[in-house]
Amino acid sequence: MGELPTQNTSALALPLLQLNRGSTTATSGPESKPKKKICCACPETKKLRDECIVEHGEEACAKWIEAHRICLRAEGFNV
Repeated sequence: MGELPTQNTSALALPLLQLNRGSTTATSGPESKPKKKICCACPETKKLRDECIVEHGEEACAKWIEAHRICLRAEGFNV
């Protein structure tokens, strides 16, 4: 129930996601229109967010929820 390997993997993924997000943000401006449907954008952060919420509850996963929102914004979504 409280398996730590999933959480440890998630903690290691955050710096990688921040690097990816930085490069995406540089190419997309505030006027850019999303190139994908929101359900298909940011699959990495979506998976981490969803796994965390299922295992630990929404309150414990604020950093993954925010990481997914930031990724979606970088893709051009207004969330």
